[in-house]
Amino acid sequence: MGAALVGAGSIVISGWLLSGVEDVNGGRRQAVERSAVGDYFGGISAVFSGLALLLLVITLLFQQRELRLQRQELTLQRQELISSREELRRSARSDLRALHVQLTQMAMDDPSLASVWNDYPDETAEVVRQNLFANLTFGHYLLFYEWGDVTEGELLEYARTLLRSPSFQRYWEASRGAKEGLSPDSHEGRLFRLFEQAIRETQGRGTPSPP
Repeated sequence: MGAALVGAGSIVISGWLLSGVEDVNGGRRQAVERSAVGDYFGGISAVFSGLALLLLVITLLFQQRELRLQRQELTLQRQELISSREELRRSARSDLRALHVQLTQMAMDDPSLASVWNDYPDETAEVVRQNLFANLTFGHYLLFYEWGDVTEGELLEYARTLLRSPSFQRYWEASRGAKEGLSPDSHEGRLFRLFEQAIRETQGRGTPSPP
């Protein structure tokens, strides 16, 4: 019964409100006309709402494009930093090698300085100079290898040529013990193994080893 009373009351109140609205607007006909006008503006409002939604979508697309460009720019900057760091590292290695060449040159010119390193004890000054020059030659090819200017096949051919020299063979025998401990993943370690391969190939063809 309570629900029925509430329903009946709602119908009565709704009718009374509608009648009041019609009286305020000058009758039912006038209210209908004004309602049509309201519907017209409602349609215009829907158009503007659609345009606003479209502008929002366009704005989001532009923002997405800007973010993508920013990510690309950050990626390029990161690559430039990596390249700059690698270039600095390469420049530092080049400076160290230049210093090594200078020190070796001083030792080759003055045997008393070569004795400080004590790399080749009990050898004559001439043999020490030859060994130092052979070490510079090995470092020369190592630098080419690190910079990617030669292939391993070309280095193998250079090694075969150098190992025909008894002086270089003597240097190699004297320095082999120090080079055997090189990391196989390093450029110098891989170059050492290329020279060892050239030696095995030379010995396999029957070329006698140096005394």
